Amino acid sequence: MDNKMNINWYPGHMAKTKRQIIEDLKLIDVVVEILDARIPVSSQNPDVKEYIKNKNKVMVLNKSDLADENETKKWVKYFESKGIPAVITDSSNGKGINDVIKTVENIAKENKEKFAQKGRVGKSIRIMIIGIPNVGKSSFINRITKKNTAQVGNRPGVTRQKQWIRIKDGIELMDTPGVLWPKFESEEVGLNLAFTGTIKDDILEKTEIAFQLIKFLVNNYLKNVVERYKLDEILVNNILNSDEEENDKIMQIIDIIAKKRGAILSGGRLDYEKISIILLDEFRSGKMGRITIEKV
Repeated sequence: MDNKMNINWYPGHMAKTKRQIIEDLKLIDVVVEILDARIPVSSQNPDVKEYIKNKNKVMVLNKSDLADENETKKWVKYFESKGIPAVITDSSNGKGINDVIKTVENIAKENKEKFAQKGRVGKSIRIMIIGIPNVGKSSFINRITKKNTAQVGNRPGVTRQKQWIRIKDGIELMDTPGVLWPKFESEEVGLNLAFTGTIKDDILEKTEIAFQLIKFLVNNYLKNVVERYKLDEILVNNILNSDEEENDKIMQIIDIIAKKRGAILSGGRLDYEKISIILLDEFRSGKMGRITIEKV
């Protein structure tokens, strides 16, 4: 397996969206940034970080049902230690949505005096929701507005352009499409986004992503892998304690999983494409358990 991955993906419409966000920020009081709770750093948008630094912010740790609960709580404390309120949500069932509204209302109360000085007595607090593709932003907006106001699409950048939505008395939100950035800050960030499906699988090698994912899981969530694929724990430990190269050990474990899942081509060769799809799908859908890739 080649461990060097060259990841650089920035469609033109995303550059346009970035310019629009910078322009729209002049109208905004609070920025709500939706993050994937499994990768709270990699799913932040460094491309607009500079432009929102002086704004009130709320970090939303979404997809919390897929993340390690204890790690998510640690991330909340981490953001709060930086003076940024963080809220745990699961847009698929609506968990935590009301907490986000309450947090925004608290910020509004604190800023009433500032608004009054600007002549905005009794005016709504205006929020912008930002989030890179695949963090569940459209689902979050549908929940917070209690209706299907944002188009949902599986391809990054398909949410339709700017719309204002009154979510309750005193709070209005502006929606924006998800944005990716010109170059990922590191290979690790690119991989984390590939694991969770933000980067489409046809842009990177599925087999390479699945290999790196299993490598991470074996080192951090071995029990989840053993239980999900009903592996022989003694055999797995023998492989991991052997003198072979780490990558060879990981391939041996993938081979065992492939055989168990019937990912076999004619002539007995293993179908690495098929097992890679299975591994990625089962991680992304939470079938391997609650897993957090980035720890505080």
